[in-house]
Amino acid sequence: MEKKRNLKRLIALGAVILVVFLGYLYRLMQMQIAQGAEYLAQAEAGTVREQVVKSVRGEIVDRYGRPMAGNRSSYNIVLDGAYLPEKTEANTVILRLMELLEQCGEEWIDQLPVTLEEPFAFAEGKEAEISRLKGMFDLNEYSTCQDVMYWATQRYQLGEYDETLGRYVLRDEDDPQTILASYSTQQMRRIAGVRYGMELIEFGVASTYTFAEDVDIGTVSRVEERDYEMPGVNVEESAIREYVSGDLAPHIIGQVGKIYKEEYEELKNKGYRMDDVVGKEGVEKYFEEYLKGKDGVRRITLDSRGNVVSVEEAEPAVPGNTVVLTIDKDLQRVAYDALEKQILHLQQTAPEGEGREANAGAVVVIENKTGDVLAAATYPSYDINEYRSNYNQLLQDSANPLWNRALLGEYSAGSTFKPAVAIAGLSEGVVSPNETIYCGGVYTELGSYQPRCLYVNGPITVRNALQVSCNIYFYETGLRLGIERLNQYCAQLGLGQPTGIEIAENIGHLSSPEVKEQVEPGTPWYPADTVQSSIGQLYNQFTPLQLANYAATIGNRGTRMDVNIVRSVKTYTMDETVWENEPTVVQQVDATPQAFEVTIQGMEMATAPGGTSYAYWGDYPMTIASKTGTPETKAFPNSTYICFGPSEDPEITVAVVIEKGWHGYTGAPVAKAIFDAYFYGNQSSQAPQAQGQLLP
Repeated sequence: MEKKRNLKRLIALGAVILVVFLGYLYRLMQMQIAQGAEYLAQAEAGTVREQVVKSVRGEIVDRYGRPMAGNRSSYNIVLDGAYLPEKTEANTVILRLMELLEQCGEEWIDQLPVTLEEPFAFAEGKEAEISRLKGMFDLNEYSTCQDVMYWATQRYQLGEYDETLGRYVLRDEDDPQTILASYSTQQMRRIAGVRYGMELIEFGVASTYTFAEDVDIGTVSRVEERDYEMPGVNVEESAIREYVSGDLAPHIIGQVGKIYKEEYEELKNKGYRMDDVVGKEGVEKYFEEYLKGKDGVRRITLDSRGNVVSVEEAEPAVPGNTVVLTIDKDLQRVAYDALEKQILHLQQTAPEGEGREANAGAVVVIENKTGDVLAAATYPSYDINEYRSNYNQLLQDSANPLWNRALLGEYSAGSTFKPAVAIAGLSEGVVSPNETIYCGGVYTELGSYQPRCLYVNGPITVRNALQVSCNIYFYETGLRLGIERLNQYCAQLGLGQPTGIEIAENIGHLSSPEVKEQVEPGTPWYPADTVQSSIGQLYNQFTPLQLANYAATIGNRGTRMDVNIVRSVKTYTMDETVWENEPTVVQQVDATPQAFEVTIQGMEMATAPGGTSYAYWGDYPMTIASKTGTPETKAFPNSTYICFGPSEDPEITVAVVIEKGWHGYTGAPVAKAIFDAYFYGNQSSQAPQAQGQLLP
């Protein structure tokens, strides 16, 4: 009985096994015969990867469409992840490519912060890069360069150093006697540098790595001739950033550079890759969103063995937009050349201690009706095209040519501040247009504190006080006003206020009890502080851009415009406007029309016979309103100068600052050269010249 039950179980089990077997057999027949072609196609199709196609960066042009930053065609050597072999074979291709480029006298990109020659050491001044390298290798901050290089050889399949052979040897793991590859110490270091750069951008099938940039056409031919032994090595035509007249407005235009790791954490969410360039300063930085463009997409289909089946341009790259500046390229050149010429002239001709020490400065030109910056020059300057090659030298230069003095330098205004005091005093009625204040050369209203004037002017009105820059008149006017009322007018005029410019600027500050508390905690504000503040000294600190905007506001009779450095953004082909900057009034100064007219009359007298800068303007064919300033510093006095014209309806305003320039009027020749160029084509006695055609 038991035997029968066992037999039945065996029969049932056999039946189950048979059914399962028949099921598998059916499925196998279905896959191989009925659907064989379909499954074969799927197996051979493999996978589809997407590769980024770089867009062309937008250009930067001046207000007339003349190029200032553009692109030129170049040839780059790239490694294509879809075709480059893996591991050891990749190192072989890289080494062959290096040897070929070396024969051609070309350099390649190496981002490994380690010296190229033995004994290997971390590169100087690369602390951030070294820290990033250690972090990528999972090493602590105390790891040595030798530690890093050891792990680099392991990470990039470069083997270990063999004392007998004197080379780095990579052996077969299964058969240590078999040598797969060997490299000299120098070869090891070079390959490691490239492989590290590839890892930084997460190189793979879907990406390319730029091995060398801007190579000679002869090198291109040599590479293409040997492409059969260097799979994955391609030549790509690319666009390289080029700055037309790179020494012209470099502080305004700025520059581009590779993305730092710290930047990448934020930028990767905006579609950037680690090997992209990004604006670092100036317009390049602040208009990055418009200049970047949109990368395209290339689809690469691979079969099951990793071979490329097809390549499809899925999405074309869209070039970046063109940024149109307010800058007039020619006027910018005139402004810089005039500033440089005057500083060099002072160094050669001025007495020691009275201008010979002048070594730096800035000049800003504003169009009154729009607030457009027509020129903003800083001296000394530099050439953007040589920025990277000369960076260390520029950084160590005591004159600091990298510093944008026009927008970031903060200076005491000196007597160029006096028109603000006049407007405030006249508007508040603490002085009247024809009232005289006695100047005996010494101000005696504050007891033991007795500040002086340069001259004994006797009874003097506000117009004459501006003409000859009488300190005592403005000591008294400022004291009558009080610092609070004075600063209310100064702020409305734009002093110590943001100008609205689209790139980085310093705001400066007005002299006040609050600022004094920050500088000298616990020290009260004295009447003497108000007196010194009233001639633009003490804590008054403004940029040349602010001085120009302030003077333009006076010329506009109290209408303060939003300052612009960019007129518009257009498509790459310039046929459509993406964004346009409309002139905007940001403040109508709460001062009386008479206050402006009387003050401007005094500034006109400063340029007329008997005025502080008449010697430089002579019988100029239009009426210029000006004011000189000689603010004291810890070393030698600076020179500050503001002017606008024609004063009855100003078109442009100029502000000049010369560090250690001593006399305020030393800025006048710079301003005059700009007026000559703008109105008369550099010929001051001729009729006004027609300007270029502005971009619509």
